[in-house]
Amino acid sequence: MFDHLLVPLDGSPLAECVLPHAITIAQAFGARISLLRVLEECRTGESLAVDPLDWQMWRAEGDAYLGDLAAQLQDLGIETRQVLLDGPAAERILEYAQENDVDLIVLSSHGWSGLTPWNVGSVVQKIVLRSYASTFIIRAYQLADEELSRLQYKRIMVPLDGSRRAEVVLPAVSTLARHTGAQIALTHVVRPPELPSRSPLSSEDVELVERMVERNRLQAEQYLDDVRARLDFDAETHLLISESPTIRLHEFVETQDVDLVILGAHGHSGRTQTLYGSVTLNFIANGTSPLLVVQDLSPGEVGPTLAELSSMERKGH
Repeated sequence: MFDHLLVPLDGSPLAECVLPHAITIAQAFGARISLLRVLEECRTGESLAVDPLDWQMWRAEGDAYLGDLAAQLQDLGIETRQVLLDGPAAERILEYAQENDVDLIVLSSHGWSGLTPWNVGSVVQKIVLRSYASTFIIRAYQLADEELSRLQYKRIMVPLDGSRRAEVVLPAVSTLARHTGAQIALTHVVRPPELPSRSPLSSEDVELVERMVERNRLQAEQYLDDVRARLDFDAETHLLISESPTIRLHEFVETQDVDLVILGAHGHSGRTQTLYGSVTLNFIANGTSPLLVVQDLSPGEVGPTLAELSSMERKGH
């Protein structure tokens, strides 16, 4: 499922928090890794000339940095390539991913600029919102150990909404469950139906809602049991009821010691015109645990955004 992992690094300890996760994925799937560092002429946004000697020294330092990490990964039996590019970081990362058949980009939420009040940094936002590959976001406040080694996930949450599209994650979940021995928590949230009313609900309305919730709960319970019966690994099922499914899933992560969330890019109601459905976007922006998003659409199934079209048109002039 994952054959080629792209791991962008900027030389900071925050960015390196992705490495144990990348090791785990690479070893589980037998994937190769490309370590990529992008050198930008000016990180402050100012238009300043770069001394050629300084630039060569910077390139040499970047190459040595990647070489040291590549050697460590190769010692772990992982085929590793080091790549040094120049230019805008997000653009070069996306270009490399598209041109080299990358099927998973492993990203740290923050890098050299440090932790910020925003849950993901600007470069990561740009990559995620334009990447047609699956993405793995690691929260940078979860720093990696100095000695590189794989992680042992303990509990993985897998939200399912009853759609086949959401089940695109199951092959990846199966591989990780077997490789790490993690407990898998299949979760489904039943949302009470909304009844249009300007006044408080009558007793009949309340009874109707309760009957519908119970009906949906029974169907969801049967669905989770059916999914579990199809799996080649042990899994627990959790049926939750909430008017806000996304908030309830976040609460589950916080209270149930979940150390990895695996989500499909789209679910039952996700629009194919966009790269992600609303629940997945919420977890990208507001999640607190590592998040693996499995993209179910190919580049040809998602058209360019208006911003992309305008940018291409401007470059054409």
